[in-house]
Amino acid sequence: MTITYREALRLGLREALAADPRVFLMGEDVGRYGGTYAVSKGLLAEFGPQRVRDAPLSELAFVGAGVGAALGGMRPIVEVMTVNFSLLALDPIVNTAAVLRHMSGGQFQVPLVIRMSTGAGRQLAAQHSNAFEGWYAHIPGIKIVAAATHDDAHGMLRAALDDGNPVLLFEYPALFDLPGDIAEARVDIRSARVRRPGSRVTLVTYGGCLPKTLQAAEQLAGEGINAEVVDLRVLRPLDMETVLASVRKTRRAVVVDDGWKSGSLSAEIMARVMENAFYDLDAPVARVCREEVPIPYARHLEEAALPQVAKIVAAAKGLFG
Repeated sequence: MTITYREALRLGLREALAADPRVFLMGEDVGRYGGTYAVSKGLLAEFGPQRVRDAPLSELAFVGAGVGAALGGMRPIVEVMTVNFSLLALDPIVNTAAVLRHMSGGQFQVPLVIRMSTGAGRQLAAQHSNAFEGWYAHIPGIKIVAAATHDDAHGMLRAALDDGNPVLLFEYPALFDLPGDIAEARVDIRSARVRRPGSRVTLVTYGGCLPKTLQAAEQLAGEGINAEVVDLRVLRPLDMETVLASVRKTRRAVVVDDGWKSGSLSAEIMARVMENAFYDLDAPVARVCREEVPIPYARHLEEAALPQVAKIVAAAKGLFG
């Protein structure tokens, strides 16, 4: 059955709530309104206000409440409407959830899942279009996962709840209306995946950039360049073994990252490739990132500021001289 990415997210939420009475959903407009992106539509009527809780407009307060609930034995799913607003909750995320297991010598776990929409491409301007996955991937003590496919949109939530550690689950509004099928009942939050096999260049990406990268690979194939596409899926801890195995095979790599170049996740991946596979490379690692500007509102300017298929193709072809 073909469903949208949004419906895959909703199905994952519904199954999680139905499977475990300790699980509850909390966030701004998740209940009566049905979610800003309609992901939680219908769940309040099915599970009631104790399990689907509308929160006040204070990310600091309700993320902190989620940490407390997790410490108390619940399995909270906290929705932060957009990654931009998560900056208001950095203290409970970074200074509490991420460190309590370490500081308690393993006596306390924080089985908390925080869902956030992220990325640009919907003309939501600079305050609603950031991509901070790389920021959060810098922090020990939390897992960072990026759902780029319908299987992951459906299955990553269950895997995150089972993990026992704080997990930040990133979702991509640019993909919400994308149709597709669910092929895997369960997924892991440990490994990267090769989404398209190839032999001449490795394209490493994640999240909302995966469809563009796959399109670029198809275009490159038409020009005689067989590209392999690696979907990172898990941004902390990075599965570099999958990336390095691909790079050692193809001997060329392009990293496609929706974040800015400066201090980015792409820079970290490039550094690890250079540290571990330098002598396997036939060309320097290249990357395609968003431009170093706040995201514009105007459609043509927004598109110009973001990674696009043509930019990915050009970067890959540039590795061949």
